[in-house]
Amino acid sequence: MGKLADRVVLITGAARGQGEQEARLFVAEGARVILGDVLDGPGEALAKELGEDRARYVHLDVSQEADWTAAVAAAKAAYGRIDGLVNNAGILRFNELVGTPLAEFQQVVQVNQVGAFLGMRAVTPELVAAGGGTIVNTASYTALTGMAFLTSYAATKAAIVGMTRVAAMELAGKGIRVNAMCPGAIDTPMTNPDRVAADGGPKAADETGSAALDEFYGKVVPMGRIGRPEEVARLALFLSCEDSSYITGQPFVIDGGWMAGVSVF
Repeated sequence: MGKLADRVVLITGAARGQGEQEARLFVAEGARVILGDVLDGPGEALAKELGEDRARYVHLDVSQEADWTAAVAAAKAAYGRIDGLVNNAGILRFNELVGTPLAEFQQVVQVNQVGAFLGMRAVTPELVAAGGGTIVNTASYTALTGMAFLTSYAATKAAIVGMTRVAAMELAGKGIRVNAMCPGAIDTPMTNPDRVAADGGPKAADETGSAALDEFYGKVVPMGRIGRPEEVARLALFLSCEDSSYITGQPFVIDGGWMAGVSVF
């Protein structure tokens, strides 16, 4: 029996990157997963690969209430209930503060921050009905330290940490644990465009050009490399299973030691 045996988990941004690896690991650990994404081709292909008895794909724009309603309904129709949520979907925009258009800032807020809020709000009643469950939100290293040219992204990720803490306090008595992951640099299509195939899905690892990223993060990260999405997936698993049964309301940094060298004084 796996660590998520018979649990039903909805994962957003599941067609590639961290979400894809979370879906693969969760299925391997016994879960049935609902793969939510806007990349229909790659998402459907992943669900087919994982098997209909273990995975279903649903088109889910996390910024839209109606899509969340449909995703929850799809999960219940396929597997009868929802036991967990991984809010993974997000977007990244680089821009200096004074050069950031309002529309760009609002787009990042709508996907990253509002999307996580809508997800927690939509899934919580289902977790209560199931007798408890877990929510894992994806924040960022930048939520805790900041980083130049990432005003919109860092703002939304800091908001996710705040929402995680509040939700944890409100839902603890209902058997629901809420935690946040704060990844540093992870080698995914969001941080490495070379990983994106023509259909928007992921390229195979040997098809990507990551030499420049490897060189840069080899210098700034104490562990000497960029992180791998499967490493984040293992943290998501820990926070979604009984191994973390007495943990809620916490941000977990996974960054190869990068933040250890950042002064907070």
